[in-house]
Amino acid sequence: MELGSFKNPSASTFSIAEEDHTLANALIFVLNKDSRVTFCGYSIPHPSEARVNIRIQTTGAPASEVLKDACEILMQLCQHVRKTFTDAVAEFKEKNKATSPMDTSGSGS
Repeated sequence: MELGSFKNPSASTFSIAEEDHTLANALIFVLNKDSRVTFCGYSIPHPSEARVNIRIQTTGAPASEVLKDACEILMQLCQHVRKTFTDAVAEFKEKNKATSPMDTSGSGS
């Protein structure tokens, strides 16, 4: 839900339900890299409430568009991390396929 001014779309607060510091911190990281953003921050209204308020102020671009772009960049970043991790696990398994986790030589030191 957007809680902003209709007169000034470049400054808005977005309230996101069922989220916490995990998403908010990641979004703030991406938003801070955007040259259109002059201010961004988040707050959790109450520890027992699963809600995050994200405040965005821009140089003139609509804050809702900037948030949408940040979400898309964050999704791409997560996809890249997942692919890199999956590829590294597959490579590790391939390299270690020949070696057995148990020593079956019977030498018993």
